[in-house]
Amino acid sequence: NSKELHLSVVNEVKAKSQSESLSQIEHLLNLNEMNLIRRARNKTKRYPKSSDPTIYSRATGFETLIGWLFLKDPHRLSILFEYLEKKMQ
Repeated sequence: NSKELHLSVVNEVKAKSQSESLSQIEHLLNLNEMNLIRRARNKTKRYPKSSDPTIYSRATGFETLIGWLFLKDPHRLSILFEYLEKKMQ
């Protein structure tokens, strides 16, 4: 049903879920990827009132990493997503 699908998607794109995903892959990231995340986190100045600033900034770093890999290294992105998928099972 479409409502269940929508709710499952919303749960995956929440800052908390993204921050948790980042925690699961951090040990796999290289120095360039970690620097990208750090720079993205540090640029975040505004936070939603409903979110913890630390979680929100980590989620921003995760989103930046995903976007950068999508554009620059889709194979690497695929490897990280496969790892996350295995961790979820």
